[in-house]
Parts: sequence; C-alpha cells; structure tokens
Amino acid sequence: MLKLDHIAVAATNLEEGADWVHRALDAAPGPGGQHAHFGTHNRLLGLEDGLYLEVIAVDPAAPPLPYARWFDLDRFSGPPRIGNWICRTDDLEGAQAALPGIGAQVPLERGDLRWRMAVPENGQLPFDDCHPAVIQWDCARHPAASLARSGIALRRLIVSHPQAEDLRARLAPLLTDDRVVYVTGPAALRAEFDTPDGPRDLG
Repeated sequence: MLKLDHIAVAATNLEEGADWVHRALDAAPGPGGQHAHFGTHNRLLGLEDGLYLEVIAVDPAAPPLPYARWFDLDRFSGPPRIGNWICRTDDLEGAQAALPGIGAQVPLERGDLRWRMAVPENGQLPFDDCHPAVIQWDCARHPAASLARSGIALRRLIVSHPQAEDLRARLAPLLTDDRVVYVTGPAALRAEFDTPDGPRDLG
C-alpha cells in the first residue's frame, strides 16, 4: 500500500523556491538540509495531516555527480513549480514489483533520518514525472513530526497527464486517497490548499 507522504517543489535556486512558496501560501518554509548523495538541498514546510512540503534544488556547493540526480533536477529549468509527489510504503520491494519503472533503491540519510527511495537511473519518473516517487522511511520518527504546524492543509493534488486514466488505474490498487485527482491534459502537477487565510494554490 502507498500513502501520500509529501510534495516537492523544484527550483533552480533554493531561496527562490522558498520565496515562491512563501508568497503563494503566506508561510515560509523552514530549514532543511543537504543530500550529499544527490548533491541537493532543501527547505521544509509542515502541513496538516502528517504531510509536508519540500522545496528542493541542486546545491551549488556540491561536486559534479557521475549519475543523475533524483526528481529529474538535472533537467529542471524555469520558475519554481511542483515537480514531484512522493508516497511512502512499508514494502518498497513490493512497490517496485507492482510499479515497474520507478527505479532502483537508493539508501539515504540526513541527520537522524534514514530512508530508501526508488530512483530511476535517468532521474525521470514514469508519466513525465507525474508518477509519484516511492519512499520507505527506516527511522522511528517521520520528518513531519519535527516540523512546526502551519495550519495549512492539502485539499487536492491535481495530477494532469495525457494518459491520466492509465496512471490512475496503475496506482489504484495501492493508493486510496480522495485528495489525489487525475485529469487528462498536459503533464503538470497542481495543489490546492486550505490555509488560515483562505484557499491557495501551488502550480
């Protein structure tokens, strides 16, 4: 089974991405950290219902890598936007068998956090990155539990793709979440939130 874990906002510059989220949601992402294996860094915003929002970008201080970065960040350009969504599982091997193409397991750590993520060799997830990445946390405490609550709750995650119905059918046996909505259209991710100041969107 899969459960919605977090949403990743990609940016060419971390502070630019954090500012974009701040302006859109009237809430500033807090500190995150570095991911040495993939040469990236992030900032995090706690959401309601155990979710969180991640702003992620290539770390300019990181050395060149001999392999592709996760979240397709090597090919990312343009303004900040939602680049990926991430689901967690307690059986990553089973998810890999059920969802061909999500990639090989990569063990990762940051501080006291330990996890494994399925990452495609080229960094790009199926369905033009509209397919969720799949993660298994191997630590006692989920990172969202350490984040300050913002009072912001996800209302809907809209997954748009020309083959949206195929994606929905592929995920349906594993993911049951009424907040995830599939629509036929150009490949894109958009999220609608309820905030203390009313509804807000991120595209």
